[in-house]
Amino acid sequence: MAACESQPDPKQNTDQVSQAIRSVMEAQQAAWNRGDIDGFMDGYERAETITFVSADDIMRGWQTVLDRYKQRYNSPGLMGSLTFSELEIQPLSPSYALANGRWQLTRSNDTPHGRFTLLFRQTSVGWRIIQDTTTSATP
Repeated sequence: MAACESQPDPKQNTDQVSQAIRSVMEAQQAAWNRGDIDGFMDGYERAETITFVSADDIMRGWQTVLDRYKQRYNSPGLMGSLTFSELEIQPLSPSYALANGRWQLTRSNDTPHGRFTLLFRQTSVGWRIIQDTTTSATP
C-alpha cells in the first residue's frame, strides 16, 4: 500500500493569510494614529497599477494616492484617530485576498466613517493592497 501524502490544510492557509493581512492593517492603523501617512502607505503596493476609489473619484498609482492623503489630511486634527473594525478576510487564491470592513476617524468635531473593500496581493515584501474602494457614510 502506498503511503498517503498529506494535503495542505486549507483552513490553516486561510488563517495564515488572514493573520498576515490583519498585521498589515494593524500597522497601517498604528502609523495613521501617530500621524505617519508614509508609514500608512506601506500597506499599499508601491506600483503605478494600484487603484483607489472613493466617492466619485478614481486614482491610480502609489504616489498619487500618497499625495491625496497628504493633501486631505495635512494636520493631526484632520487625521484624528483611525479604527478598523468588522474585518472579514477571504483568500481568493494563493496570491490574492479580499478584505472588507469598517473604518472610522475620531476627531474633535466629528467622526467620519464608512466601509472599505481592499484587494490584497502577495508580493515579495508581503501582502499589500492593490485595489482600495472606500465609501463614506458621512458627507
